[in-house]
Amino acid sequence: MQLPCMKVVTPRPFLKWAGGKSQLIPQYETHFPPQFSHYYEPFLGGGAVFFHLQPQRATLMDINPALVNVYRCIRDRVEAVIEHLSRHRDRHCQEYYYQIRASQPTAPVEQAARLIYLNKTCFNGLYRENSKGLFNVPIGRYKNPLICDPDLLVAVSQALQFTQIELCPFEAVLDWASSASDFVYFDPPYHPISATSKFTAYSRYSFTEADQRRLRDVFVTLAKRGVKVMLSNSDCPLIRQLYQDFPIHTILAARSINSKAEKRGKITEVLVTSY
Repeated sequence: MQLPCMKVVTPRPFLKWAGGKSQLIPQYETHFPPQFSHYYEPFLGGGAVFFHLQPQRATLMDINPALVNVYRCIRDRVEAVIEHLSRHRDRHCQEYYYQIRASQPTAPVEQAARLIYLNKTCFNGLYRENSKGLFNVPIGRYKNPLICDPDLLVAVSQALQFTQIELCPFEAVLDWASSASDFVYFDPPYHPISATSKFTAYSRYSFTEADQRRLRDVFVTLAKRGVKVMLSNSDCPLIRQLYQDFPIHTILAARSINSKAEKRGKITEVLVTSY
């Protein structure tokens, strides 16, 4: 496919992802380490912090195969992704949406284009899977969704060119990050802030209290190595107790993904640093 003349745009998240950090970057700014050589992000999601920092060397990780695949395809085969995504754009309607939602393409590029298409047209931009790993969000109420943004995808591809993208659990970061020149940012599924708020994942991979404790242990191990570590999580007693030996900063956030409008609004989160 011959791409049209592209305008220069700043790379930024190309997917809407639960817990995305784009709006929080200004509050994070003063907490980023001033210098580091290699950036690691074990819970990739929308990648807002990565795109903001644009590190020269980075390793991005996640356990969601569909998410890892779309990042790899944007990095390595962006023209093909744009071509497939353009086809979805041209045929978009309610019937077509559910046809694509029910499809299970096997080619990586087709899988990547399908994920982006569904993300741009589903209800509230919510990525959610059932227990079988099948995307199950209904179509959204958009008059003219921006399904294919070639300029942005090309910019993202360029930003990812020298980035390692791995399908692995968060503990794998221990195999790589080992010194003060490394910076690790953890953005895990947040711990519920109340007993009635038990939803901890938008995919078949739940994140339990035991997982939060394992993550704390990884955080501590990295900190003892001298690695610069930063972590986002909900502002709740468990998280504050787990990280009580580290600086904890309060962040004012907006909860934007909720099926009920009255439950969207301002809420505090925490940002934990090892330095």
